[in-house]
Amino acid sequence: MPMFVIRTSAEGTTYNFAERNQLRTAALRSTGSAVPSALRMSSPESPRSSASSQRALGSFIFLSRWLQAPLYVGLIVAQGVYVYHFFIELWHLLSGVASLDEKTIMLIVLGLIDVVMIANLLVMVIVGGYETFVSRLNLQGHPDQPEWLSHVNAGVLKVKLATALIGISSIHLLKTFIELGSKPSSDNSAVMWQVIVHMTFVVSALLLAWTDRISTKTAAESRAAH
Repeated sequence: MPMFVIRTSAEGTTYNFAERNQLRTAALRSTGSAVPSALRMSSPESPRSSASSQRALGSFIFLSRWLQAPLYVGLIVAQGVYVYHFFIELWHLLSGVASLDEKTIMLIVLGLIDVVMIANLLVMVIVGGYETFVSRLNLQGHPDQPEWLSHVNAGVLKVKLATALIGISSIHLLKTFIELGSKPSSDNSAVMWQVIVHMTFVVSALLLAWTDRISTKTAAESRAAH
């Protein structure tokens, strides 16, 4: 902002443009006269008004995190669907316990384990995601607080989700190997792709864990330096 300087020949006093406007504003207010709009715009209240607008905008943006809350409620409903599917499969297992062979029982049990692991994945996403991105759950001192929730952050959550995906992929791969004997040899390409996808999950989890370790170490060194 350009500075306009005024000098008085009698006293040699120097005023810049903003100081001159403040003096004129004070003089007009003392005489009860109306203050021109140009002088009101240059008053010190303008920076405070701008800061207040910025705080209001920041508060509005921060409140937008609550838009994710319905998404986690939807995941809770999806978990209820998996619970229903689990009991349907369990009923099939119990109703056919006398007629099912060992291979079929093993496949049904692996399916039940798969449902449980997906439910665990949903719990981690719902609880960890809500705690990390929406609001605190205030579970300190609660006897049922998960051990991993006390130190959860975005990096830890990514690693745990990747680990859960590896477990789910392992169950699917094991089911494919068990069913391989009853399928023609032309299905070997599907097994190959499942193995490739599983190894991709493993490598991705290792990279995420390595990245999280580097970022945690860097943050610790930065705190120690300060």
